[in-house]
Formats: sequence, structure tokens, C-alpha cells
Amino acid sequence: MITLEIKNNIAWVTLNRPKKQNALNLSMFIELDKIIKDLKKDKTVRAVVLSGAGGHFCSGLDVKSVVNKPAAIFKLLFKWLPGSANLVQRVTLAWKDLHIPVIAVINGNCFGAGLHIALGADYRIAGPCAQLAIMEAKWGLCPDMGSGVLLPGLINQDILWRITSQAQPISASNAKEYGLISEIHTHTAGAVTALLDSLLLRSPDALAAIKKVNNCAYSANRRQVLSLETWSQLRLLINKNTRIAMQNAAKEEIKPYIPRSKW
Repeated sequence: MITLEIKNNIAWVTLNRPKKQNALNLSMFIELDKIIKDLKKDKTVRAVVLSGAGGHFCSGLDVKSVVNKPAAIFKLLFKWLPGSANLVQRVTLAWKDLHIPVIAVINGNCFGAGLHIALGADYRIAGPCAQLAIMEAKWGLCPDMGSGVLLPGLINQDILWRITSQAQPISASNAKEYGLISEIHTHTAGAVTALLDSLLLRSPDALAAIKKVNNCAYSANRRQVLSLETWSQLRLLINKNTRIAMQNAAKEEIKPYIPRSKW
């Protein structure tokens, strides 16, 4: 359900579960983790383009396939040491560990886990009809996919509090204003091509060095944040109020979104 195609030294990674708006189940996390590790070893790849099939980037975690399966939760959240990254944190942060530019193309819905993954990219190019949201609070949970390391370098604290606590979709224009996305383009495919053309003119070694320095400059205390994310989430998962929040969230209906354009 994750496809990888390498053409002309560009890796095209696609979340490919369109009937579910590319909602992530356990196997997709595992596939994505493996793809990132493989790309890190491949020295011929010059850039990565990450997108979703079928008009949406990703509607978030496939909650029904995960929440009632303790084994799945364990595999997603397990880590050897508190400050290490677990599976859900790796599929966000490991994009930053690649020495090549990563571009996320956001169309349609980009919610919850999908937005966290997109935040790991170096560029986020969105269509004008895109909707973005950090959704964990809706389910009585807290964000725990490593974006706590990244968001302080992107947005102000009051905006961070608002979008994480309210769990409401925001428009592409608001996301651009807040700093969650880099650019908005009606034809995202053309924008990606132009960006790739510009990047491929540069020395890959220079890009790798620039990315490493920039990541260091903008990073928070990574181990402390990752530890707190996971510990907070584990406490919430056994909390009575979380069960109530999940029951309430399951009753809510998300209005269907019909994309006006494809990239």
C-alpha cells in the first residue's frame, strides 16, 4: 500500500490506499519505514517526492485497524530507550535523516498521521483545496509521531497550541500563513518539477551539508521530546477520558471532501 518508483534518480513514494483516503494501518507504517531505510542506502537517488494516491494525501491513522489491537499498538510505540524513535516517530523524522531533499505534495485531506509525515519533508507544496489538521486531541490523545521536534522550528507557540488542541481542519491558505506548508500551487505537479529542476542543478554534497546544518539549527532537544511524546501517549491510552473521547469521536462525521484538481 506504499509504492516506490525511482525514475531519473528521483524517488516517487506514494501512499496508495485511495479508497481509505490513504489512511495508515500498521503494515503501511512498516513499509514506509523500510522504504526510508532503503533510500538512505541508495546513493543514486537525488531527491524524494512523497504524495498520496486518489486526490488525498492521507486522512490519518486507520484508527479502527489499530486501537483495538494491543499488538499493533505495541509495534507502533515500542522503543528500546525513552529518547529513541519508535516506528511512528521514525516515519516522520527519518526523512530528515536522508541526505537528499524531500518534497511532500499535499492535495485533499492531510490529517493526523498524514500531516506528521508531511512535516518530516523539507518542502511541502499544497494545492489550494488542501485541508490540514493535527487530529489526536479529537480521540483524547496527544501528538506522538515526532512532530514535537519539528513544529517549534515552523510555527509560533500559540498557533501550535491552537492546532494541536482544537483538532480542526484548516485551509491551505491558513496553513501557509502559519508556516505548516511552504507553497500553494494550483498545479502542484508543475511546481514540483520546477523545484526539482532547481535542486538538481546544485551539488548533492552541498545540499546534504546544508540540510544537515539546517536540521541542527532548528532542532529541539530530540531525545527529551520523543520520550515525552511516547510516555504521554501511553498514559492517555489507558485513561478513562480517552475512551470517552474515542467514543465521541467515532460518532462524529467528517464531511466528504471532493478534490477540484489532481496534481
